Amino acid sequence: MPENLPYVTTVGTLERLLEKIKTASVPDRFTQDFLATKLAMKGGTANSMIPFLKKMGFLGSDGTPTALYREFRNPGKSGVSIAKAFRKLYHPLYELNEYIHDESEGEIKGAVVQCTGGSGESSVVKQTLTTINALRKLADFENKGEEVSEKESDTMPQREYPETQMMLQQVAQTTSHQKRFNLSYTINLNLPATKDIEVFNAIFKSLKEYLLKD
Repeated sequence: MPENLPYVTTVGTLERLLEKIKTASVPDRFTQDFLATKLAMKGGTANSMIPFLKKMGFLGSDGTPTALYREFRNPGKSGVSIAKAFRKLYHPLYELNEYIHDESEGEIKGAVVQCTGGSGESSVVKQTLTTINALRKLADFENKGEEVSEKESDTMPQREYPETQMMLQQVAQTTSHQKRFNLSYTINLNLPATKDIEVFNAIFKSLKEYLLKD
């Protein structure tokens, strides 16, 4: 089934808008009035950018600026936030090629034609491609901005998890006795369903302390 890929008809207006967003204060709601009075961008072309900002994930459905909008205003993270927005806008293209943002214009155009079902010479395909090229010039796809470095991980405060440590102590006592008989053993751990790195740091710290010591 053909996909509708978001695009703007005037990328110059989008580029100017993004630059103004970086320097203007964050509004309670991003409205046409805010565009006209605070960003000095009036008219239908400027107003048409609001729905596109919502599709980018910069604004909520009611026009409230999101965390991604605020991240974009951070000079050190602007490119990362654009990359996140790009992946949101063009996720159907990533189903065809997970590195679509790195491909040549010809490769991207072919993917757009495949997704939309449109003609390669249609205005929609051309404007979609122009929008894609404008955004990927601003995006930083190398830095995901989400991963914690090894150094940062080492300095994070550690939580104590008594139940896990008690279990590991019991296993350690058993396996310590088994070592005298040169027995092999397998340990199965049921890790909690969480993305909190502190949980895993605590578990593996206990593994090292109770099981991996000589």
